[in-house]
Amino acid sequence: MGTETGVLFFFSRIFWRLKVKVDKETLDTVVKLLESKPYQLYPDAAETVIKAKKNGFKTAIVTTIAYFQFKRAVKPIRKYFDFIMTGYEAGCDKSNPKMYRKVLEILNSKPEEAVMIGDDVPIDMILPKRLGMKTILLDRERENVKCEHADAIVNDLNQAIETVIKQFNKS
Repeated sequence: MGTETGVLFFFSRIFWRLKVKVDKETLDTVVKLLESKPYQLYPDAAETVIKAKKNGFKTAIVTTIAYFQFKRAVKPIRKYFDFIMTGYEAGCDKSNPKMYRKVLEILNSKPEEAVMIGDDVPIDMILPKRLGMKTILLDRERENVKCEHADAIVNDLNQAIETVIKQFNKS
């Protein structure tokens, strides 16, 4: 299934589940809109995940974004991830602890051995913290001077992996 066909199918299913009737022209417009601005990784993502693997860490992407939306962007560094968990694999979105528990199970890790790096306080900090994980708030815009739910606040992914190596790696 090509990317365009996958996007069309994905949104057809969403509208069908929502019981919203949408004509083909509207669906085609949605597909063109998504295809016109492809998903891109942050420039520091590749270097960071490679460094994490070189330091012996298990790595995963945890997202509600459909895989087809970022598949092309992540392809060059896909081999550095132990697992990619999307809402489809989890059967829920990131606001559900089931997603995090499933990733921990797949990676054979305990919550206290895991670090969640994310940019959304309620979903990426509060929920993982409640599960016993360490958390690093990625604040690229430097808006959060304090966050009681984050063990650390960083401005980029390079700072995040350095924090993991220095503060959380107990090997």
